[in-house]
Amino acid sequence: MQLQGAWQDALDEVQHVCERLSQPSVRPAVGAAFYQQAELYRLRGEFERAEESYQQASQWGRRPEPGLALLRLVQGQTETAAKTIRLAVEEAADPPSRGRLLSAYVEIMLAAGDVDAGRKGASDLATLAAQLDAPMLHALAAAANGAVQLSEGNARDALSSLRRAWTLWQELNAPYEVARIRVSIGQAYRQLGDENSAVMEFEAARWTFQQLGAMADLVRAEADSAGGSLRSSDGLTEREIEVLQLIASGKTNRAIAAELVISQKTVARHVSNIFTKLGLSSRAAATAYAYEHGLTRAST
Repeated sequence: MQLQGAWQDALDEVQHVCERLSQPSVRPAVGAAFYQQAELYRLRGEFERAEESYQQASQWGRRPEPGLALLRLVQGQTETAAKTIRLAVEEAADPPSRGRLLSAYVEIMLAAGDVDAGRKGASDLATLAAQLDAPMLHALAAAANGAVQLSEGNARDALSSLRRAWTLWQELNAPYEVARIRVSIGQAYRQLGDENSAVMEFEAARWTFQQLGAMADLVRAEADSAGGSLRSSDGLTEREIEVLQLIASGKTNRAIAAELVISQKTVARHVSNIFTKLGLSSRAAATAYAYEHGLTRAST
């Protein structure tokens, strides 16, 4: 369900599984269920819920990587994400699990500016895909190779790798992965100076992210479509930024009102203004925007 884009159905099902495996007594497999729940929350931009589910997965013996490392990356904690994924890859022994770890490893290493590590990870992933000959691993390997080539400024070769990844994900009926590849293809076109094709790719990806509810990806795709830079938060007042920070921390309107000592009606007006000014439509999208712009509050 997750792979094919039925995220709400997947979330409903995994919540049911979590309940079944927790009653009348907790069974060890519940850790895997909580991990899957966390992944869905992360993809939807519900980061507080994702964090809680990763913690529950860990409590019941399911290591929360690569998901937790990818969550840290989205939260702007790139160094933490890099340290976590490096250790996870070093300790991984099971080939299929190592494949998923390597895909995240490449993404995080490139975000951290370590292109050499990203290149090595992509090479290891390609070797693993050839050994196991699994369609999903081939798709991950092609995407990783394209991402490395893109980071090296080799846009023409990147397009070839990314189009292969696009074809493989299409065959697997994986709309989210297809959309992510289209963002990378758009970036390759932009490197080559073809802005018209780039924007078309970004817009196609943006539409898919919107349909899926992939809020963090939607914010980034909209930024790419607008010209490669994130929208400014200058249009928000100081109070609206405070409210946005509290939304990103997972607080309800009632909790925000209590913390800021204002009425819930005033909070609702601020939330409405934030959504209008930033062109957003949900609290999850607002949370993703806050993380993208470094507007979250430090944990205490």
